Amino acid sequence: MNWPRTIRVEQAFDHPTVPDPAGAAQQTLAGILDDVGAKLDGASVAITVGSRGIANLPAIIRALIDELARRGARPFIVPAMGSHGGGTAAGQASVLNSIGITEASVGAPIRSSMETVEVGHTDDGFPVVIDRIASEADHILVVNRIKPHTEFFGPYQSGLMKMLLIGLGKHTGAINYHRAATRVPFARLIQTAGALVIDRVKILAGIAILENARDETAEIIGVAPKDFLAAEGALLKRATDYLPTLPFEDIDLLIVDEMGKDISGSGMDTNVIRRKHWADLKVGESLEPRAPRRVFVRDLTAKSEGNAAGIGLADFTLDRVATKYDRHKTYTNSITATRPRGGMLPLTFATDREAVKAALESAGVGDPMTARIVRIRNTLRVGRMDVTQPVLESVTPGASVRVLGPSDGLEFARDGMFSVDKLDA
Repeated sequence: MNWPRTIRVEQAFDHPTVPDPAGAAQQTLAGILDDVGAKLDGASVAITVGSRGIANLPAIIRALIDELARRGARPFIVPAMGSHGGGTAAGQASVLNSIGITEASVGAPIRSSMETVEVGHTDDGFPVVIDRIASEADHILVVNRIKPHTEFFGPYQSGLMKMLLIGLGKHTGAINYHRAATRVPFARLIQTAGALVIDRVKILAGIAILENARDETAEIIGVAPKDFLAAEGALLKRATDYLPTLPFEDIDLLIVDEMGKDISGSGMDTNVIRRKHWADLKVGESLEPRAPRRVFVRDLTAKSEGNAAGIGLADFTLDRVATKYDRHKTYTNSITATRPRGGMLPLTFATDREAVKAALESAGVGDPMTARIVRIRNTLRVGRMDVTQPVLESVTPGASVRVLGPSDGLEFARDGMFSVDKLDA
């Protein structure tokens, strides 16, 4: 069988960058604390840190801790990540360690527990819980990145409100809210449960982080607790404008070299691969462009530690992914998120050649030489990618795509694997 040659292309993004993220974080926190008139001498402050690989996060958290300590507070870290880390206290502390958050790196204790306390019920009758250790602190500083969620649509997706509920809610809260989202609109759930937490828990402030398309810190914004609900919509709009996307309208096969929890909550960002509609929750209206006909995932990142939740978004994968698949971690994450099919292994092949052949055949592509194929490193790195010539006929209006030259993205070695295992993108 003849295979088409690929071309390396590069797309240009608007990428504003914060030159000194730590300094900006310190100034932002100082400003919002002055605005809310916080008195912190001797007060304990729990700082939420999630499981995502946020750019410059250790430096940002260290700067926040230093500013709190300068004001006389006693800050500490609380892992705020729902069911991640296998749904255990030790596992969540280990996740923080894997992203560079340790007591030594940030200069404050890490207090990890899966215990929660109930703070009330929403208008729809759903229980609202938060981390017990955080609840016992004098204040909670909510820190998170704002970006489009991989499942939900609407004004509240991944950000401060999600951190308040699913992050601080730990495994119990994540289960409660995902179950609730099968019955009531997610936006209403966020509003009612979030307002309850803000009213009954001592939230000090929010630190919202926005990233550009290169996964760099673009903005750091301080938000007063009373403004969480109102501010997040505007911040989400800005974050969406920064989001890296595939600049092509018509794709037969998307090849993703690696997926993982350090890349996205769903392993692959569904906003990039355009499979956000797969969730069976009351998530709101989808305005997604047409998704690739087939998706082939080649590997799982080491930092995922076997958690392959989201692999079900793919149609094809390799045996090595199945070998790395940790059933306990993947099942825990997938069941908690009420999306068991997200943990289901797709059709699995020993080699890239076999997987690509099967993918194109199942996509109805008769002649591989005419196939519209896009290959990317992962959904965080789509600045450069390898594509076949027909793909260039369907560049998204308004996208800026530049051809760099021929590439070897579809060349196979004798063993049937790609000659280049992962793109340097």
